[in-house]
Amino acid sequence: MCGIWALFGSDECLAVQCTNAMKIAHRGPDAFRFENVNDFTNCCFGFHRLAIVDQLYGMQPLRVKKFPFLWLCYNGEIYNHIRLRDHFEFEYQTKVDGEILLHLYDRFGIEKMATLLDGVFAFILLDTANRKVFLGRDTYGVRPLFRLLTDDGFLAVCSEAKGLTQITHSMSTPAKIIPFPPGHFEVFDLKLTGKVVSVQMERFHCCTDEPKHASYNNLKGLGTGFKLETVKSNIRTLFENAVKKRLMAHRRIGCLLSGGLDSSLVAATLVKLAKQEELPYPIQTFAIGTDDSPDIVAARKVADFIGSEHHEVSFTPEEGIQAVEEVILHLESYDITTVRASVGMYLISKYIREKTDSVVIFSGEGSDELTQGYIYFHKAPSPKEGADESVRLLKELYLFDVLRADRTTAAHGLELRVPFLDHRFTAYYLSLPEEMRAPKDGVEKHLLRESFKGMKLIPDEILWRRKEAFSDGMTSMKKSWYTSLQEHIESEVNDSQLEKAAKLFPFNPPTTKEGFYFRQVFEKMYPGRCEWTPHYWMPRWIKATDPSARTLSIYKPGPE
Repeated sequence: MCGIWALFGSDECLAVQCTNAMKIAHRGPDAFRFENVNDFTNCCFGFHRLAIVDQLYGMQPLRVKKFPFLWLCYNGEIYNHIRLRDHFEFEYQTKVDGEILLHLYDRFGIEKMATLLDGVFAFILLDTANRKVFLGRDTYGVRPLFRLLTDDGFLAVCSEAKGLTQITHSMSTPAKIIPFPPGHFEVFDLKLTGKVVSVQMERFHCCTDEPKHASYNNLKGLGTGFKLETVKSNIRTLFENAVKKRLMAHRRIGCLLSGGLDSSLVAATLVKLAKQEELPYPIQTFAIGTDDSPDIVAARKVADFIGSEHHEVSFTPEEGIQAVEEVILHLESYDITTVRASVGMYLISKYIREKTDSVVIFSGEGSDELTQGYIYFHKAPSPKEGADESVRLLKELYLFDVLRADRTTAAHGLELRVPFLDHRFTAYYLSLPEEMRAPKDGVEKHLLRESFKGMKLIPDEILWRRKEAFSDGMTSMKKSWYTSLQEHIESEVNDSQLEKAAKLFPFNPPTTKEGFYFRQVFEKMYPGRCEWTPHYWMPRWIKATDPSARTLSIYKPGPE
């Protein structure tokens, strides 16, 4: 996890502009570098480092003797960098996983380079010899990237939008700050003036396609065909492979554990592989909630079962309410579910940072979208519509759950790893027949649960536990943190304010007091940037006015 920032063709003094780069300092607490580009006095890079791989040569922009004309600033992890290095017999100068981008680009060009990367990444690559600038982002946008481009060709790029909002330029019209689309790369021609022209924007990978890098990693034991036993075995193999490749780190690894199916599978597989790989420390797991919350109770059962070093973090509704403004500042979003679920994740990340030495944090994001885990999938009119909705959710993850998971952990200098969003695992799961992936016998994620049945990886009661929304499961059934939040908002927003919401906020007008409150906070911090949240996250196929799972009529609390 790092923070990247770059300007090409700045009209303003770089010393003034570079103060903007400090707004993302939380992403890389270990070191900061600001570097001008030779011969382009108005181009520069800013980099905040969180050292995970290669403590010695990991500073950026990354440059190597073999390619003095290439400058790379990237945030991410390339899990197959050693495999590719050995396959193509590249001579490395560092131990940095990102060095593979320089070699692949030099040999194959930008498109093939991007398709061969197995990992999560956002990159800015400058080629001064050919006067090109390239931007790219991984398939699901697990790593964030924003860009600002003025009409006269000034380009500013940053990991988070907050590093671009105060950038000054000579144009009279304000420039839009937009999230860079996941699974794409963009090519710019760099003029001698340092300004740029966008010449190409291409998608290099879609989640439904098997990634090109799969052919360089021959996994043993993968079967063909759609027989249930074969499919279950393949799901287990690919999931374990997804967790295993993500063990690449020189810093301590931990895992978020809500006691739900997804985080429990991740934590159990992680503990199992950590023993096999002989990691020199026990895996720490972290659960958050109020004392009698369903999540805390379930997570405790899982931790006991898998033998992790378990931490329980409790927070009061007051602490949650106090954190909301800070959370919205980090998120750069006013989406209701995103803000609500981010509070717990933000507070648990704060605890991990302050009280432990775990830095690389595994989590279960992406599973609900991939395996049709949301309760409303029971209402899908057909398996085909359920499957289409699954892909739509995966393509929008970068606006919602993945955004939440990145910003709440990066706020505290932690690095997130999400094995359920492994390219190969997701492409395989999405290639399965639509009927296989649909909820079955009234149980969502049936195929995933069935795949791990009898494996003794996690307790059976957890394997078949119903879905809880993270923001709901953290609090007791008697009174959820959601209820406490509503009570606070009642005192902050009155009825007449809500009635005027559509006039005040014509784009995405809030329809509830909670939505109004979040939007008000957002507009105070990021005035005029409401398009960063293109629409609210809401369930489909049911009449829902609130996205909380507990308020849906199809939610039945399971036996405690």
